[in-house]
Amino acid sequence: MRVIRVETSSATILLTEAPEPKVKDRQTGEIAKDAVSGESLMKVGVVYIDEGESSLIAVTIPESGVTDGLTVGGPVSLPGLIARPWESVFNGQARHGIAYRAAAVVPGAFPAGQES
Repeated sequence: MRVIRVETSSATILLTEAPEPKVKDRQTGEIAKDAVSGESLMKVGVVYIDEGESSLIAVTIPESGVTDGLTVGGPVSLPGLIARPWESVFNGQARHGIAYRAAAVVPGAFPAGQES
């Protein structure tokens, strides 16, 4: 499936949900793992604001990419942010969306001229 790199240099990204383990199977509570490294995956919620538009997105990050100093409501940076379109059929219904993944989530800064 195609991977799209997301340009974040002009965007403001604010943390809306603190990092928590990404659950693979809700019935068993199994935590999702990276298919290549086997590392546990985490998810965060952010609001991505660029050119007057905003979107709430969930971003998957490897556990080692979650850094100290994160504050809900504060600005963050998402190095290596990519978007991957997906589609599946569940209970006979077609579903689709965009999955976001980044190498890390680190404290960021507000762009010049903006205040918290």
